[in-house]
Amino acid sequence: MSLDAVDITAGYSGTSDVIVRESFSIPAGSLVGLAGPSGSGKSTLARVLALLLEPRAGVVSIDGREVKGVGLAVSSEIRRQVAMLFQSPRAATDPRMTLRAIIEQPAAIVRRRIVVEELAERVGLTVDLLDRRPHQVSDGQLQRACVARALAQEPQYLICDEATAMLDAATTASIMRLVQSEARDAGMGVLMISHDAELLAAIGAVAGQRP
Repeated sequence: MSLDAVDITAGYSGTSDVIVRESFSIPAGSLVGLAGPSGSGKSTLARVLALLLEPRAGVVSIDGREVKGVGLAVSSEIRRQVAMLFQSPRAATDPRMTLRAIIEQPAAIVRRRIVVEELAERVGLTVDLLDRRPHQVSDGQLQRACVARALAQEPQYLICDEATAMLDAATTASIMRLVQSEARDAGMGVLMISHDAELLAAIGAVAGQRP
C-alpha cells in the first residue's frame, strides 16, 4: 500500500520541464521526508502526488491503482484519499470564509456532515475562533484550521509542502507534533517537504523512497 509517482516529468503551462523522470513513493503509515533547495522541483512533485498537477509523462498510482487526470477530473472517492497542506495558509484559504467554513470544505468530497468543533479541538483551535476570518487570526491558527480541513477529508496520504516555513519555531514544533500524532493514529502515509534537512531528521522522517 503506497502512493507512487513513477518516471514523472512535469512542468507548468508555458514553461520547460521542472522535473524529469522522477520517481517517489510514500508507503502507507510512514512519515517520509523530502529535502532540497528552492527551485529543485519539490513543490512540483508535491502537486503531482496530490493530484493537482497532471504530469507530462509518467504514472501516479494509489495502492497500485493508476490515477488518470487531476482535480475535478478525478472521482471524489479517489480525490479524498490524498490531502495537501500548503506552505502559506493565507494563499490556501479564501479570505471571505470563516475558519468553520474552511474546515467544512471537504464535506462535498466525503459526502457526510463534518463535526467542526471536534476537529477544532483535535488541532488545538478554540471554538471562539471558528467564526473568525483569516485576517482575524494568526498564521499558526490559520494553519491549524488547514490541518483540520485536511483531516476532515480522512485521507490515506497527506502531502505537507513546507507547511511550517512561515511559522515561528514554537508553532512549527506544535504543528509537526500534531501531524505526527494524527498520522500515527490514522495510519496515514505522510510526505514532509522542507529545505531544512535537520528539521526532517528531528521529527524522524525517513529519506524519500523510490518505488
